[in-house]
Amino acid sequence: MASSAAAAPSTHPRLRQIAAVQHRLELLLEAERDQLVLWLPVMVGAGIAAWFVLLRRSEWTAAMLGLVAVACLAAAMGRGGRANRAVAVGALAMAIGLGLVWWRAERVAAPVLPRPVVAAFTARVERVEPLVARELVRLSLSPIDVPALPRRVRVNLAEADAPVGLTRGAVVRLRARLMPPPGAAVPGAYDYGRVAWFAGVGATGRGFAPVEVVTAGNLDNGMRTALTRHIGERVAGSAGGVAAALATGDVGSIAEEDAEAMRAAGLAHLLSVSGLHITAVVGATMLVVMRLLALWPALALRVRLPFVAAAAGAAAAVGYTLLTGAEVPTIRSCVAALLVLAALAMGREAMTLRLVAAGAIVVLLAWPEALAGASFQLSFAAITAIVALHDHPWMRVFAEVREEGVLRRWGRGAALLLLTGVVVEAALMPIAVYHFHRAGLYGALANMVAIPWTTFVVMPLELLALILDGAELGAPVWWLVERALWALLWLARVVAAAPGAVRAWPVMPDAAYASIVVGGLWLALWRTRWRRWGAAPLAVGIGWAAMTPAPDLLVSGDGRHAAVRTEFGAMALLRDRAGEYMQNVLTENGGVKGAPMTLDGLPGARCSADLCGVDVSGRRVVMTRSAYLVPAVELIAACKRADVVVSERRLPVGCRPRWLRLDRDVLARSGGVAVGLRGGWTATVRRAGDEHPWVLAAGQKDVGAGLRRP
Repeated sequence: MASSAAAAPSTHPRLRQIAAVQHRLELLLEAERDQLVLWLPVMVGAGIAAWFVLLRRSEWTAAMLGLVAVACLAAAMGRGGRANRAVAVGALAMAIGLGLVWWRAERVAAPVLPRPVVAAFTARVERVEPLVARELVRLSLSPIDVPALPRRVRVNLAEADAPVGLTRGAVVRLRARLMPPPGAAVPGAYDYGRVAWFAGVGATGRGFAPVEVVTAGNLDNGMRTALTRHIGERVAGSAGGVAAALATGDVGSIAEEDAEAMRAAGLAHLLSVSGLHITAVVGATMLVVMRLLALWPALALRVRLPFVAAAAGAAAAVGYTLLTGAEVPTIRSCVAALLVLAALAMGREAMTLRLVAAGAIVVLLAWPEALAGASFQLSFAAITAIVALHDHPWMRVFAEVREEGVLRRWGRGAALLLLTGVVVEAALMPIAVYHFHRAGLYGALANMVAIPWTTFVVMPLELLALILDGAELGAPVWWLVERALWALLWLARVVAAAPGAVRAWPVMPDAAYASIVVGGLWLALWRTRWRRWGAAPLAVGIGWAAMTPAPDLLVSGDGRHAAVRTEFGAMALLRDRAGEYMQNVLTENGGVKGAPMTLDGLPGARCSADLCGVDVSGRRVVMTRSAYLVPAVELIAACKRADVVVSERRLPVGCRPRWLRLDRDVLARSGGVAVGLRGGWTATVRRAGDEHPWVLAAGQKDVGAGLRRP
């Protein structure tokens, strides 16, 4: 009898410990039962992210099958516990997310131009986007008479070359230099190739005059273009560009220096139609409808005015979304607004984390690829941080309405606004560093002024001016709009010019970013004390990102452009004629703020018209800088003395540097390269065996031997 009792599983010390842990976990999940559903979009997003991180079809298939197996095993072992059910649902949601984005990538598949060409072709105009500040017109075209071209191409035209009648639906004949959608120039840079794949764009390029309109299209380019032009005629310069951006989402008329100031000041979100704009439109519509309907007592007594106002607000949100081009970020904001209006109509709390989760699920199911974009991450991080902060018991007590003096009430409101701004900036800063390699320090303070100013002054004035224009009485109000917008731009310039306003960062490792995201979500979505555990991965990710070394050498995928880090922390370019875009890419991804210098002006660099040699971090780097051939004997001798050799050409077999050779053949396989000369590491744009469809469509090959990731 005694031996039988000793053999019972419940008396084994290890099993008792496991049972105690399971019991404790069940108690924690029971306390958090209302929060578990919030993790559903997180797990779907984790599956989508896994598809982007994993490289091969075999890995995607294995991951999906493994997740389904985990879900089945957890369901079989559930026995009524929340933990096993949560694991089962989470694993299944991850599998759905992975499969969904894979299916989406295959579904949008379209031909991609294999190599640069100069082509004369006839095409139908799908979209016309004036870029007034750059004196360009961007066309989305569908070629008709050249089957070898992709189904959709994007072409920039000089404003002077755009003929009369170039409107949506027109058929035009033109000549253009086209190239495949470019991938990231260097590791960490913007990957337009991926974005173009999901947009169905197979080629981009520059069109040349003459451009002939073969068949006329619509009389104009739609209400959006007409409204943008109308606003530009009323308000000049960048102020008119900002006014147009607030109304239609068109940012093409904003001067680049003003757009950069808005970005540096943390105010760039005001230029893209997002939740702020949708909220202002919906709120104004509901207020006007409520006030007008309340003038009829008989109607007010028989009809639920909040329900009617919510319906009008929903119609305004949908109409505004269509007016601004129905871009994915705007649709996302519209969906969130409709969910909030539905909650108001049903008498529920207007803004909760459940509504945020529902909006995220809708977007991820419709556009799973949006998860990889900065827009999705910024918008949902901001709203999640705001709702989670104001849902905290301490914040509810601090923000509740009470009888107090005007000064205390205004002070409390200012403190709430500042605290909200600080929390939102803290939530958005890692995303800005990961995607844009920069972070603003004064964004919270700038937004304390800019958001109320835009919401309660600029947008109402602009709406009033547009209404009065129907009777040709809007000129005085447009003058006020212009003054208000110049004040907003002045604020952006002052904040951007402040010392330390923007801090540049090198490329953040993916794993560090993932750790920060996990920690932030853990802190935001749980309510009990174990939410504090999120501080650990958050601190690990921040520390990892802070200790990540900046590259000492950056080389573009074609080998034409390179930059080395100087001993003063600046970036020195190989070619002084590198375009502004390439200069920005090399400096931003090098973690440097400010204009770069050239190697010719770097002390210790020895440069000729064809070759440039420089010592960087104790290693000798030699680079070719012209298309002219260097005598083989001279080049081979330079290679022997060098640790790293970079060239846009194929180097001779005898060119054997001591460590790394980056010539045309190697770069064709690796793409752009970042090199840490101190630590002896390399990072490449392309990864060995990558089978993502935009990579395969571009005919990219495996990474060459001799390169390794840090």
